[in-house]
Amino acid sequence: MIVSGPAIRAVAASARVTLLCGPVGESAARALPGVDDVVVWDCPWISNPAPRATPESIQQLTDLLGDDIPEEAVILTSFHQSPLPLALVLRLAGVGRVSGASVDYPGSLLDVRLRPGEDLQEDQPEPLRALRIAAAAGFPLPPEDDGLLRVRYDDDVSDLLGDDTEPFVAVHPGASVPSRRWPAGRYWAAVRLLAEKGVRVVVTGSPAERELTAYVSGGLATDLGGRTDFGSMGGVLARAGALIAGNTGPAHLAAAVGTPVVSLFSPILPAIRWAPYGVPVVLLGDQEEACRGTRARECPLPGHPCLAGVTPEEAVDACLRLAAPRLAEIPRVQLQNGQLS
Repeated sequence: MIVSGPAIRAVAASARVTLLCGPVGESAARALPGVDDVVVWDCPWISNPAPRATPESIQQLTDLLGDDIPEEAVILTSFHQSPLPLALVLRLAGVGRVSGASVDYPGSLLDVRLRPGEDLQEDQPEPLRALRIAAAAGFPLPPEDDGLLRVRYDDDVSDLLGDDTEPFVAVHPGASVPSRRWPAGRYWAAVRLLAEKGVRVVVTGSPAERELTAYVSGGLATDLGGRTDFGSMGGVLARAGALIAGNTGPAHLAAAVGTPVVSLFSPILPAIRWAPYGVPVVLLGDQEEACRGTRARECPLPGHPCLAGVTPEEAVDACLRLAAPRLAEIPRVQLQNGQLS
């Protein structure tokens, strides 16, 4: 959802935007500039786990739209998703013009069709891909828009961080699927290395990850596991010198608030498309491992070699280099030319 933000702003420059999203993306959808209304629908061909596709579940979308049927739809699918099922449902609901990118022949379902690999380059960041779809539909990005990720977030997070103004780095050890997670013990060791160097660390995570964040923080870091919503998470990350995280939503949120990212990136998805966009990034992880491009939820290789080979020292060194401008105020950390002395 966050990576679609620039394309949504492009549409919003000349039209009122109703954003259709699933339950997981609702918080991000409501934080995107340019969005006027949000319609939340649990889509049977997108959600995981997916609800059953029944006449009732499909009719629910038409009911949610009510009498305010959009005149036009721009479907911002990712490279491995088809816009055609949604295009059909929107046609039946009365939407007059539909645009999207489809490998498959769309018949009359799409008025504007981009052919991936022909009209639409696939090996590019997802924000640029979405912008290309919007432009083809007739919604170019205005010249004054820089095209970077952007979200609204909570400025005041003193209830989470206290009155302490000491700079810090953030660590987010969780991810939605196991194949994208750096081993928890590596995060634990990285937090300790940072603490030994005098760097304040804040560990973040969802309510379901409280046990993980407690382990990783281990009494040496501020544990915010389960204590942030989307807005306050954005506020915390906006104040961080850098974020250490896997390929997960908070990495894109960090990019949207301008914070550099140490990206522990499993090659199950292409980094050229899904690495944090528009901010300084250090990409760690073997991008040539045999799991490359599999989109596997569980690591298909023994020992999770693509990420397990990354040492805590590598992650900490990258973090200190990225965070150097904000951490320079900490007297116990001596930085010279971006390197820890």
